[in-house]
This record gives sequence, structure tokens and C-alpha cells, in this order.
Amino acid sequence: MAARLDAPSDEVRALQASLSAAEQHRAGRFRFERHRRRFVVARGRLRKLLGERLGVPAEKVELAHGANGKPCLKHNGWHFNVSHCDDLALFAFSKAFEIGVDVEAIRPIRGADTIAAQFFSPRENEAYAALAPNDKALGFLHCWTRKEALVKAIGEGLSMPLERFDVAHAPGWRLHSFFPLPGFIGAVACQHG
Repeated sequence: MAARLDAPSDEVRALQASLSAAEQHRAGRFRFERHRRRFVVARGRLRKLLGERLGVPAEKVELAHGANGKPCLKHNGWHFNVSHCDDLALFAFSKAFEIGVDVEAIRPIRGADTIAAQFFSPRENEAYAALAPNDKALGFLHCWTRKEALVKAIGEGLSMPLERFDVAHAPGWRLHSFFPLPGFIGAVACQHG
């Protein structure tokens, strides 16, 4: 699910009221108002969406963190993940399997060739290097968002050695790329049984 984070002030206030004390403290630490608002809206909407799935009010959703900091529910089997870029957030939910999501604005990435050489698998780097110059920005983001979604689903974050796995061949995982809104590319990774 994709959602814009540019909510009106009254919605921001309502969403902020649903946040835990720790989340409100975290929101207060943002230096820029737009970043604080985006955090509040993204976290508040996550709580609302989880509350709908659990049948409880957003403020009653109990969040915890896994070993590597991945957010999870304290007492329920729903798996979820959130990613945001600029004023767009992606939310993903699964009742049965781990799930991860990533979103990026489509744009040239400074140092993309160096990043690909360091973090893409040999096969991914070879495919990226073979792209026409006009296709490189999208090709880079296509691979990068899939890698991010997969490591977020696994719960390892960027501590996982990205160059050691190939997103085109990820046994036990389904990966899907998509364009949630014009100018953005997203990816979702979900375990499958």
C-alpha cells in the first residue's frame, strides 16, 4: 500500500496522538519540521493499518523490535514493513510470512557504478554494467530496492553482506518490483512456503 505523507495539520495531530511516548520522543528529535511530520504520519498510519488488522485502536498496537532493530508486533503473528522516500511511504503486511519493502525516487545516483561494484553480486554488477547509459539509473534502483526489501524482510538490515546474494536467485523468497507512483520505484520481498 502506498500513501503520501503530506497530511493536513489536523490529521498529523490525530496521528501523533496515537503514537507511543517513545515514538513521540523520537519525532521530537527531528531537526526539520517536514521530517518530523513525515515520521509522525508514517508511524501513525502504520499503527492505524495494524490496528485495523488486529481489531484494536491504533494507540493500543504494541510494537517491539527484533534482534537487529526490525519493528514487529509484541503479541501477534502479523509481519509488516515500511519504507519511505520523500513524501511517499510504502506499507506491506503478511499474516504468514516475513516481508520487506523499499521505495526510492527515480533519479541518477552519484557513485552508482562504485556502489554497484561494491554491493551487487558479480552477476548483478555484470548486468548493470551492460546497461545503456540512459537505463543505468533505473537499472541501479531496480536492483537496489530489491536488495533493500530482501534484507529488511530477513531483518538483518545493511549489516548483511549485499554482494553475497543475487536478488534474481533468492531461494525461498518472492521479489516484485513496481512503480507505486510516477517518479518512484518500489520492491517487495516475501518469504514463501
